Amino acid sequence: MGVCEQYKTAGQDQLFEHFESLEKNEQQTLLDNLEKVANRVSPEKLVSDCKKAIQLAEENSKAGSHIQPLPSSSYESIIDNREAETRYFNKGVESLERSEVGVILLAGGQGTRLGSSAPKGCYDIGLPSGKSLFQIQAERIYRLQKLVGKNCKIPWYIMTSEPTRNATEQFFKENNYFGLNHGDITFFNQGTLPAFDLKGEKLLLGSPTSLVQSPDGNGGLYRAIKENNLVDDFNKRGIKHLYMYCVDNVLSLAADPTFIGYAIEHKFELATKAVRKRDAHESVGLIATKDKRPCVIEYSEISKELAEATDNQGLLKLRAANIVNHYYSVNLLERELDNWCDNMSYHIAKKKIPIYNNKTGEFEKPETPNGIKLEQFIFDVFPTIPMEKFGCLEVQRSKEFSPLKNGPGSANDNPETSRTAYLKLGTSWLRSAGAVIDDNILVEVSSATTYKGENLSQFKGYKFDKNNSYVE
Repeated sequence: MGVCEQYKTAGQDQLFEHFESLEKNEQQTLLDNLEKVANRVSPEKLVSDCKKAIQLAEENSKAGSHIQPLPSSSYESIIDNREAETRYFNKGVESLERSEVGVILLAGGQGTRLGSSAPKGCYDIGLPSGKSLFQIQAERIYRLQKLVGKNCKIPWYIMTSEPTRNATEQFFKENNYFGLNHGDITFFNQGTLPAFDLKGEKLLLGSPTSLVQSPDGNGGLYRAIKENNLVDDFNKRGIKHLYMYCVDNVLSLAADPTFIGYAIEHKFELATKAVRKRDAHESVGLIATKDKRPCVIEYSEISKELAEATDNQGLLKLRAANIVNHYYSVNLLERELDNWCDNMSYHIAKKKIPIYNNKTGEFEKPETPNGIKLEQFIFDVFPTIPMEKFGCLEVQRSKEFSPLKNGPGSANDNPETSRTAYLKLGTSWLRSAGAVIDDNILVEVSSATTYKGENLSQFKGYKFDKNNSYVE
């Protein structure tokens, strides 16, 4: 079946109403662009999936599912649990010594909300050093390799998007890959999905020769792994364990041995990190069970009573806040990747979408939402994992989670909060090492110097002041 027939069979005749008015080369460009989309997902399936996504949104707005905390066999905290943290760390280091650990970074976003047109990973949060998020995280991997020793290699897989790919690669080249081996860094793109009208029936044109398309969400990671044949690369490199995180978390411990060791010891195939919910009504997704399956639920899906319920320790029963920081076994990906790509749900977001109206020949920029963008959520695969193969490790928020979501001067999760969290953590490490620091002074400690507080004994007794606030 030709590309025109595929779309017309799916009820998308409107895409061709201007076809005869196009030049021959424009007609071919339109057909080529439509074919690229159809090769990824058939038009009929796209329409069907959009309708299912609308239905799913309606179902999620209704109460009734049985939501409970994770069982103790799948949930553990290392807060004030130094013995477990040390045991898991050592086990993770053993795997790192064998170069069995790879890192996946989700870095497809632009810094638009931050007032930048560059990829978010290029953003400078205002540290004394002026380092970008990419540099901080690259140096953390570099330091961990040195810490583990024994020729440890930690391959880094960086998922970009079409708008950020070239700029990201250029940024790494200009900075000589921040001291890492170029051959251990792999860039790959997440995919895109077409947009629909508000009824979820008609695809929208963004120009006379192309559909409106947008990134397919963090859940697009799975299809991107498949389409870029990354599992083959994992196996060639001997990688058995994967650490996945998001570029906007300045505190994320890339390839964290403690998290890796936790998953290995308990034979989990998929695990996730969580931080403790600040209060009962913090607007955050929660890692829990729904109908006895692991899941992430939105705060809006639970009642006030359930949100405020506490356990026998006085802690919130549902307190595991999702930070999108996961562990995957490569064996799991080998077995389930095709199934996830074929069967994952889509979610809808109603947006103001600039479109090309091929009836009038004009571009339109709406002032109210006029369409639906589809995306997939990375945690939607959680319910496919048997509970005995799923784990959640609770970590200290101040040590591992400070997301950069909003622009300077906003209420929270902004460059100021990220910078302060990073500086406070480094300052606390120096104080623990015996450094003398005034109460009103925050010191930046380079992630190339320490991974999580080690290697700072040389600063015992050293005095820091406002003119001396950076440790390289």
